[in-house]
Order: sequence, then C-alpha cells, then structure tokens
Amino acid sequence: MDAITPEEARAYFRRWQLLREEEARQLARTPMETKLRQLAALMASRHLFGVEPDREAGVEAVRERWARLRQAVSG
Repeated sequence: MDAITPEEARAYFRRWQLLREEEARQLARTPMETKLRQLAALMASRHLFGVEPDREAGVEAVRERWARLRQAVSG
C-alpha cells in the first residue's frame, strides 16, 4: 500500500466530514413516522439472526473488565 501525502489525508477527512454533515441533514429531514417504522422493522427482524452461543460469555468478560477498571480507579 502506498503512503498518502498530508494533503491527500486532509482531502480524505474533508470528504468524510462532508458525508457526515449530509447524513445528519438527511436524518434531520426524515419524518419521525419513518424513523419509527424503520426501528419497528429492525426489531421485528431479530429472528433472522441466529443465537450467539458465546454472547453471554462475552458479556460477562466485559462486565469483569469494567469491574477491574472501577476497582483500579477507586483504589
């Protein structure tokens, strides 16, 4: 992979900033009814995804990490 110049990097980030701004404008223009229908469709489609057998173990690992962090910070 070739290195990019600082100007190319700035241009890249400018394009992403423009994209984020346009996405925010579109989201602001989207009627609440449409947003709620989209949310309902997402929630109704959860059965399409299989059960994750390792999910609970992953959740527990994250809880343990947060507990260790809280312990380290609070002393």
